[in-house]
Amino acid sequence: MKDNILIGVFVSFIAFMGLTNSTHKHNKFENNVSIYDTVKISDTIVIDTILNTEMYQENAHASYYHDKFTGRKTASGAIFNNKELTCAHPKLPFGTKLRITSIKTGKSVDVIVTDRGPFVKGRHIDLSKKAFMLIAPDRYGGHIRVNIEIIQE
Repeated sequence: MKDNILIGVFVSFIAFMGLTNSTHKHNKFENNVSIYDTVKISDTIVIDTILNTEMYQENAHASYYHDKFTGRKTASGAIFNNKELTCAHPKLPFGTKLRITSIKTGKSVDVIVTDRGPFVKGRHIDLSKKAFMLIAPDRYGGHIRVNIEIIQE
């Protein structure tokens, strides 16, 4: 009973602070350290997950995979799925974790490099459709400007 009251008070405080289920508030600090305040209202509550990131490329040109590639093998050997959070990059090793941040919206998504590409001049990264839609503005032309950071583990 006492635990339920404490959890209720904590959840109320979180709601009062303007945080909701699966909300991410991104704050950028010196030395390329990003802090995400993640609140998950269920069995587990996680707060202040600290991730070290290193800026890889600013103002990069990002696009997304066409649905016709779903089910095909990627350069890494994995089967591509547009509903996963993956990307194609011409040089970074397979399995590299990246944080992609839309310059226009400020929204970020974490993806894993599983393929090579893009093969269109002037483009720097191809995102899965799900990853792209999570950070794209409401109106877009199929490509956006992003910052690419490597997540250090």
